[in-house]
Amino acid sequence: MNLTDPKELASLLEAWLLALGRPMSLERMAELFEEGERPELAQIRDALAILASSCAGRAFELKEVASGYRLQVREQFAPWVGRLWEERPQRYSRAMLETLALIAYRQPITRGEIEDIRGVAVNSQIIKTLQERDWIRVVGYRDVPGRPAMLATTKAFLDYFNLQSLEQLPPLAALRELEPEPMLALDEDLPVPAELQALADAAAGEEASAEPREETSFRSLLVELDQMEQGLKTDFSDLLHEDEAEEEQGTELDAGDALH
Repeated sequence: MNLTDPKELASLLEAWLLALGRPMSLERMAELFEEGERPELAQIRDALAILASSCAGRAFELKEVASGYRLQVREQFAPWVGRLWEERPQRYSRAMLETLALIAYRQPITRGEIEDIRGVAVNSQIIKTLQERDWIRVVGYRDVPGRPAMLATTKAFLDYFNLQSLEQLPPLAALRELEPEPMLALDEDLPVPAELQALADAAAGEEASAEPREETSFRSLLVELDQMEQGLKTDFSDLLHEDEAEEEQGTELDAGDALH
């Protein structure tokens, strides 16, 4: 095989990626060559570009993600390809997806901070499941009493959602333009929206008994999350002022009692 020929090099890279079945970095590709035959990284990139072009019109594509390059079936064929497996795709609860989205956008973030934003306690099983899927990890500990763990996403999370870096996550403010949602009429007599009722049920401890939801894409979840954050309390400075006012009031009462 003439490895100086970009087309032959592209064929070799295709064979590696098909055999591996997961992303491979440029550095790992270079390591697989003998020292005397090893091409430059620029040559490997050129060969990958040829391979990507050769996938045009095919059912699969070359995709670059956080861990490197991989060959994968195009998204448009996913509903049919999924029929190859008898197991139904795993469905995730709304609480788990909200927790994952908050970690992705607010990382590093503690479990307590997630609970402050969502307004309900985070089930320990949710954190455990996300860690078992290698989507999140502990990156440190907050220097506050109790030293809570700080959570962040992993490369496996980026790979799963076809992202190269966190910068590719769509801005929360721009999501309505990407997937506009119907506007709700401002009428107090209208019934409570389903998503808000679901949150109320979760707060009342009914989340565990709720029926499974339809599978939610990460992007559509973020649209809902953006809408919810409009009404969620994330700034607690006014509570601090209230505490100070109560302390001052208590001091004045003590002084008054001393005079009597």
